[in-house]
Amino acid sequence: MQTTWIMVANAGRARIFSESDPSQPLQEVEDMVSPAAHLRELDLVTDKMSPTSATNSGHNVGGTQGVGFAHNAKVGTPNSQYQPAQTPTEHEAEKFAKDISNYLKQAHNEGRFNQLVISASPQFLGTLRSNLDSTVQPLVKLEINKDYTQVPVQQLREQINAQQDKSQ
Repeated sequence: MQTTWIMVANAGRARIFSESDPSQPLQEVEDMVSPAAHLRELDLVTDKMSPTSATNSGHNVGGTQGVGFAHNAKVGTPNSQYQPAQTPTEHEAEKFAKDISNYLKQAHNEGRFNQLVISASPQFLGTLRSNLDSTVQPLVKLEINKDYTQVPVQQLREQINAQQDKSQ
């Protein structure tokens, strides 16, 4: 018998339900919560860089390595704000997506599901998709670009079916 898992997620929470028989209610398998989901960005950042950090360094973006001091004394833009490639909130969301992916991979290896339906908030869906293991990706039969983490279990199947009808 085919077992389909339905996962509803956002950057802070993922709920996974099992459906073996469409006439039976969904069974909750797992409720994962990101430990950083309820923290403020200020609590995630342990050190704050000053506005002018690394502006006179040859290691700054645009710096010229191997050139004498006179040529790179003013490397970088004075008083530019440092912008990391990824904010702390995005980093935590990616870590959570990797945790979810590892859980799904392990569960699939144990034979706990055959198909997967993913419904996630728009921001988190792309992060989750890029972190899914290559063995789990082919099992995804439907992706929904909505956050249903707060939808009661009784209404979840109706919402998923309505979205599935729209996509066909």
